[in-house]
Amino acid sequence: MPTYYEIRVEGVLDHRWAAWFGGLHVGTDGTQTVISGLLTDQPALHGLLAKIRDLGLCLISVRRLDPGDAEDEAQQ
Repeated sequence: MPTYYEIRVEGVLDHRWAAWFGGLHVGTDGTQTVISGLLTDQPALHGLLAKIRDLGLCLISVRRLDPGDAEDEAQQ
């Protein structure tokens, strides 16, 4: 079952990276990049984390959001 994740990394990537991250939303909050969206399963999550690692980005946090929280995040 797809699950909504929010992943924060140090530094700022612009929205053009969304395609490289499989169409996930890529935004910033000033000093961090927030990558968020639905991931199909745990292997998809691990694949995304591997891409972050391969870019040499510093991982700040990974949050799995409940469906209600995910809707609230998507509206912001």
